[in-house]
Amino acid sequence: MVKNTYYMSTKTIEHESRGDTLKLLIAVALLVGGGVAFHTYSDISLLVRVLSLLAVAGVSVFILLQTAKGKSAWGFVRDSRAEVRKVVWPTRAETMQTTLVVVVMVLVVGIILWIMDSFLLWAVKMLTGQGD
Repeated sequence: MVKNTYYMSTKTIEHESRGDTLKLLIAVALLVGGGVAFHTYSDISLLVRVLSLLAVAGVSVFILLQTAKGKSAWGFVRDSRAEVRKVVWPTRAETMQTTLVVVVMVLVVGIILWIMDSFLLWAVKMLTGQGD
């Protein structure tokens, strides 16, 4: 008899430290400061302001990735990308067929509901004496 053994990958759980909290605050402060500067210096070229804002955002993201939560989020993004690569996407023909079936079913259900609504309207008019 063969015994199946399942091994789970173990990841160390990193706890948030005071340093992580400080890094998060710095990153948020940079983003807020960048946004304020973007609007404050409206007399400077838009291109320069946008590039500066992107640079500040890049630095903020870099700082965020140094925290435990940032590493966890980046790991999630990596794992999600790996899972998306495993998905078997439908072909164009399958997508068109499925879309056609959905459109036809919506039309059929719409017609059925319209017929039921018309019948119920007629029945209510007859019951309330408003019919011809």
